[in-house]
Amino acid sequence: MSLIVQKYGGSSVADAESIKRVAKRIVETRKRGVDVVVVVSAMGDTTDELLDLAHEVVPGLPAHGRELDMLLTAGERISMALLAMAIKSMGAEALSFTGSQAGMLTDATHGSARIVAVTPGRVRDALDDGKIVIVQGFAGFNKVTGDITTLGRGGSDTSAVALAAALDADVCEIYTDVDGVFTTDPRIVPRARKVDRITSEEMLELASAGAKVLHIRSVEYARRHGVTLHVRSSFTNQEGTIVYDPEKEGTMEEAQIVGVASDLGEAKITIVGVPDVPGTAARIFTIVAEADANVDMIVQNVSAAATGRTDITFTLPKEDAARAIEALEAAREDVGFEQVLHDDQIGKLALVGAGMRTNVGVSAKLFRALSDAGINLELISTSEIRISVVTSADQLHDAVRVVHSAFGLDADVDAVVHAGTGR
Repeated sequence: MSLIVQKYGGSSVADAESIKRVAKRIVETRKRGVDVVVVVSAMGDTTDELLDLAHEVVPGLPAHGRELDMLLTAGERISMALLAMAIKSMGAEALSFTGSQAGMLTDATHGSARIVAVTPGRVRDALDDGKIVIVQGFAGFNKVTGDITTLGRGGSDTSAVALAAALDADVCEIYTDVDGVFTTDPRIVPRARKVDRITSEEMLELASAGAKVLHIRSVEYARRHGVTLHVRSSFTNQEGTIVYDPEKEGTMEEAQIVGVASDLGEAKITIVGVPDVPGTAARIFTIVAEADANVDMIVQNVSAAATGRTDITFTLPKEDAARAIEALEAAREDVGFEQVLHDDQIGKLALVGAGMRTNVGVSAKLFRALSDAGINLELISTSEIRISVVTSADQLHDAVRVVHSAFGLDADVDAVVHAGTGR
């Protein structure tokens, strides 16, 4: 019997009616003779509401910690139990498991734990008994400390992919409030076009550049373990987007450009007057890493001949900036740079497509479109299948629209967003 892992995001189980609609879809899948494992997120905005409540009780509460993990995992437990009840009311057998009961083993890091192993013995036993299995997303268990952990925002995607890999599922279906992966965010460009098939490499680049439909860790995990993903809407029965490994399935000639991603969640730090001597950049980014800040784009200027100094600019998530700046300022005298500048009003745009490898003129078309629209670029970074640029935050959405049109990605009709959160 084939096996499907289905993941439902918060917008798909936002209320009682949504839960019943999802339960009906799951039961119908089971009736087709398919084993089903379901991973669920917390209902709607439950996680954000729990976070807000925690900060009301304890102002200035640290972003991560044991008790916060205990609190936040309550949201997914509510979803999994209600969904199991709904399935049983429709005459099917269902059994719900927490992350730890499902064998989701992690390291001991609270708030952003990494999966170290999946031992789904109880899940497999329940499937063998003919039951539909509902698993709490986002959560795991560390065997050394005995504590519950969470995987970070978007962690339910990763939970689903990890279970699909461990159970050797035929496919992992990621259900959301849009009909698949689009050429850009349909909330910014209403005529964004759904992509039928996309390589895991392209999806990884889009996710890392800010596309919200799939969490980057889930794409990395799927690529590493050969899991095929099917991104689709829980509000319709339409086919969605297949995310596949071209080395596993083969591919025809790739499209030149598959999509445009955007991100308003990053800040820019410039370290001014850095001594241009071997090892200085290594020292700087070691300091940033030890502050647990995740660096994205990096640009170093050519050193000035008169001073022998240079500037280094990098981007990172806004929430990491304060820690990075504090650590850098503490090391200023030791490293020998002049000052640290910070700008959190930036936006990042990324143009992605495997066809860039074999098509000339992509960069020229991108920069011409932005220039014609009067959009100034602050940073530029490239990979083999991606060009990323940084502009001011207030120009980002205009930049997305003009680039999307310049590369002929607009559809003939508006895309449909069924719920409004994108997850």
